[in-house]
Amino acid sequence: MAYQHTIILSRQDEKVDLRHGSLFFVGTATILLRYAGFIVLTDPNFLHRGDHVHLGYGVQAVRLTQPALEIDELPPLDLVVLSHMHEDHFDRVVAQKLNKDLPIVTTPQATATLRKMKFRHPYPLKTWETLTMAKGEQQLHITAMPGKHAPGPLSHLLPPVMGSMLEFETSAGKTALRIYITGDTLIHKDLKEIPQRYPNINLALLHLGGTTIFGMVVTMDGKQGVEAIRLIHPREAIPIHFNDYNVFKSPLEDFKQAVTAAGMEQRVRYLNHGDTYPFEVPMD
Repeated sequence: MAYQHTIILSRQDEKVDLRHGSLFFVGTATILLRYAGFIVLTDPNFLHRGDHVHLGYGVQAVRLTQPALEIDELPPLDLVVLSHMHEDHFDRVVAQKLNKDLPIVTTPQATATLRKMKFRHPYPLKTWETLTMAKGEQQLHITAMPGKHAPGPLSHLLPPVMGSMLEFETSAGKTALRIYITGDTLIHKDLKEIPQRYPNINLALLHLGGTTIFGMVVTMDGKQGVEAIRLIHPREAIPIHFNDYNVFKSPLEDFKQAVTAAGMEQRVRYLNHGDTYPFEVPMD
């Protein structure tokens, strides 16, 4: 696989633990990922219960939950992975308070918006393009996955979206961990190419919620979440992006019922806001 570009991050002196990592669920699609010396934040959303977000064309949504931590409580970050530019994924608090020098890997459309917000290091990726972050002897390859936010004509009214494949490579040149983040996508034919290119995915983070705008569903509901597991074949899956906004019409319980009906209980982990999921990576 050819990697288009490499960004050198500042190196830390502490010993890197390649056997252990963790995910901390902040809420919505916001995850704090720690592994191989990297600290990655996804789709930052730190608004509070009762706050409104603007989704375009006069559509508003109200947050129903609290983030598990405040943006001021974040540890020093290495980068942000942003699936697309919607305010429930990159809100006005983030636009104001996030470090403007932080690398943000996202879509070309979101990159243009971030530059207008005075962020100095957004990196655009088109589908299947890869950006590499290097930190000491470790590398993190971020590849944009295909995403489709809406069906039919509505797709032209919503911002382009990308999924992400995060591949952590050790100094020995081995991929130690592969994490797929769906982004706000529906099930569509281009997703079938993902398991063909990436047959061994350790973990998938599923954006669910069944978000409904103009009467149309624009993110996966519970049944589509199960279909995504069948299609992508991750060893484990964690649902995120559910129950947080009033436009999320498919509650987590829908997904749980679909998982049980499919007999997939052993492949799915559930996190509440504020939960940490520690994981161990085999190094054989």
